[in-house]
Amino acid sequence: MVAMGNFDGVHLGHRAVIEAALQMGRAHGKPALALTFEPHPRSFFSPNTPQFRLTDETNKLRLLAGTGLDGAVVMTFDKNRAGTSAQDFIHHDLIERLGVSGIAVGYDFHFGKGRVGSPSLLVAEAPRLGIEVDVQAHVDIEERPVSSSAIRMALAEGEVADATAMLGGPWFVTGEVIHGEKRGRDLGYPTANIRLDKNCGLKHGIYAVRVGRGKGKDQARIDGVASFGRRPTFDNGAPLLEVFLFDFKGDLYGNLLDVAFIGFIRDELKFDNIEGLIRQMDDDSARARAQLAAAPEAFPKLGAID
Repeated sequence: MVAMGNFDGVHLGHRAVIEAALQMGRAHGKPALALTFEPHPRSFFSPNTPQFRLTDETNKLRLLAGTGLDGAVVMTFDKNRAGTSAQDFIHHDLIERLGVSGIAVGYDFHFGKGRVGSPSLLVAEAPRLGIEVDVQAHVDIEERPVSSSAIRMALAEGEVADATAMLGGPWFVTGEVIHGEKRGRDLGYPTANIRLDKNCGLKHGIYAVRVGRGKGKDQARIDGVASFGRRPTFDNGAPLLEVFLFDFKGDLYGNLLDVAFIGFIRDELKFDNIEGLIRQMDDDSARARAQLAAAPEAFPKLGAID
């Protein structure tokens, strides 16, 4: 059984497709897998157009692993894949190569050369091929359809709560802690600095965050406050994520951190003096602590991947 899709973000709509595959698997005593594509087809067809991805391949697989699926198949999306007809994809890749007996897809998923493949084509082919097809309708929140593009728009506007609602958990990024200018030490707020993907469309501003350090069940969770932006008070440089961890002391350079965005606090501002900046950082920290205290369990559900 396969849940098929691009699954960028693994949001509530994607999870409905995944649950349908899991139910088919349980009903027939068979494993349920995710079938997804890398790079994202949009990146293949428009390589020069910036693409704000909600999850890179690794984090997508970690989220999929946390849904209860038995595994995932990642197909390379290249020239050959783009040129494969929908019929060939169904017969060669799905039936002959993977041996699927059940497929779950979303209502708007298309595949094959020219995007000719559709849920209706799968449904039409199902009786002849002897497979089961489940097509999931869109998922709505307050009469608004959940989609990856809607989540990107919410994050671009700093609407973290809306993004969280559509994702079914906080949006997060993963990155390596790098050396910065070390200004935070002098301000009393030493930060762990992470360079995000250049196409990250998150609104510049200050956020309440929860940070995961380590892997699997041994991952430690640390609350904090983060700034994402260009630091207009100092250098107005390239966008950087700067995370101040509450009640933490230690060297994090070279560590990989998961940073989950729990709440938006304010826009990025330019201050006339350091004293004003520090007062604002004190206030930001207090507001972040309050937001995090109100969401004690908020963190993405991640599974381990090989």
